[in-house]
Amino acid sequence: MNRIFARTVGTDGAGATEQATPVAPSPVTPQDGGLLDAYSRAVTRVVRQVSPAVVNIEVKTRAVALRDGRQGQAPGGSGSGFIFTPDGFVLTNSHVVSGGASEIEVTLADGSRYAAHVVGDDPETDLAVIRIGGGGFTAAPLGDSDSIQVGQLAIAIGNPYGFQTTVTAGVISATARSFRAKSGRLIDNVVQTDAALNPGNSGGPLMNSAGEVIGVNTAVILPAQGICFAIPINTAKWVATRLMRDGRVKRSYVGLGGQNVPLHRKVVRFYDLPVDNGILVLTIEPDSPAAVAGLRQHDVIVRFDGQPIGGIDDLQRQLTEDRVGRPCGMTVIRHTEQVELTVTPAESR
Repeated sequence: MNRIFARTVGTDGAGATEQATPVAPSPVTPQDGGLLDAYSRAVTRVVRQVSPAVVNIEVKTRAVALRDGRQGQAPGGSGSGFIFTPDGFVLTNSHVVSGGASEIEVTLADGSRYAAHVVGDDPETDLAVIRIGGGGFTAAPLGDSDSIQVGQLAIAIGNPYGFQTTVTAGVISATARSFRAKSGRLIDNVVQTDAALNPGNSGGPLMNSAGEVIGVNTAVILPAQGICFAIPINTAKWVATRLMRDGRVKRSYVGLGGQNVPLHRKVVRFYDLPVDNGILVLTIEPDSPAAVAGLRQHDVIVRFDGQPIGGIDDLQRQLTEDRVGRPCGMTVIRHTEQVELTVTPAESR
């Protein structure tokens, strides 16, 4: 048994002496053992329940010329995903299956392999739905990401570096984070966890102690340790529904380019503006909704459809599907004047 030694100093006629006194480590109490057993049982129960629905995704891309003159396929990426319907719909990350995938192969936990095709892809939320043939698959139950709490147990299953059905566990570190997708669009309400994720975990499920999927693992911050992110499952449900229906997520656009700028304090006070920043318009697409509405270069947008606009991300949040074809008010500061415009967003291309 390992012992911890404390050093005591005594004094005699010959001077100071040292004596090592063994101190036994604190024993594990029955209560501690019970908690550890409960934790282990929770994790193993979730793994047994959900791992049959977790898949490994291998992607091959474009054809390339080999040295011997034959045609071959360039190696693509790999990642994870999970079956969420018994008839073979699989949820994963957009970046796993995008980029000119010509062939997708899905491997289940039992080793069976299936060809898959992309049903729909949404780079704006880094989510995609693919489908494998067949039926009667084990589907992962979907939970409610609005009910998760900081500190609760979080369990991830995926295929990092090709090691299939790898399980990691941690806690929910934070909720309502914002994370920028590769497309540049800001994803809101992202879940942060310290359950270890590595390349290949992308697209796998993040689950609670009840075995319900509460997030889709999407990214880590390198070289940080223990800072990982998942798209909340409520967002994924909404996106997956539209991908299965339309093959894409419809969003609106107004056709401008700009940058965030601070507003002069006198202007803010004079017009009683709800924001201290706005969007400086730098470019306007010809014949776009912004051009038709009369927006000009160097206008500063401060309000859209009654909502304050403090930057580009605020405007992107407002450009949803329900605003396509609907006239919306836009407030801009033009030089020192406040100007009201009406813009009718079009469907994004």
